[in-house]
Amino acid sequence: MLSAYSWDWSAILEDGEMNDAKHVVCPHCGVVNRIPVSRFADNPQCGKCTQPLFTGQPVELTESNFKKHLTRNNIPLLVDFWAPWCGPCKMMAPAFVQAAAQLEPHVRLAKVDTESQQNLGTQFGIRSIPTMIIFIGGIEKSRQSGAMDSTTIISWVRSQLTET
Repeated sequence: MLSAYSWDWSAILEDGEMNDAKHVVCPHCGVVNRIPVSRFADNPQCGKCTQPLFTGQPVELTESNFKKHLTRNNIPLLVDFWAPWCGPCKMMAPAFVQAAAQLEPHVRLAKVDTESQQNLGTQFGIRSIPTMIIFIGGIEKSRQSGAMDSTTIISWVRSQLTET
């Protein structure tokens, strides 16, 4: 689908020779940090607020910070579009947190509450929730609707990022 973004998941995870610096948006203050991939496992901190760049927790996105996380992160962004009244969304929430702990720092996981951020739900054509969308370089790579457990989320993300 996105031939310009061919991801070698194993090279990223093994932190082999892929030592390019990546831009990573701080989940706390929103500042864009440039971090060598070889330092991802060293718990890098934000250059401005000194908070950890990778917390193993999903980032709450709003209309005001969504675009920055979408376009300025050089790592894939997995967004869970959900609502507080949605039973399957509530069921999947702990699994999404577990997936964040497994996929970070190589994928940023985020959540958008479609009840309070209705324009984002409309912008991305969210018709059912939960819906997860993987973005690479600001472009939608894939989407999946329906609740999943953490193992399935992780497998789905990895399968999408290894496709050419």
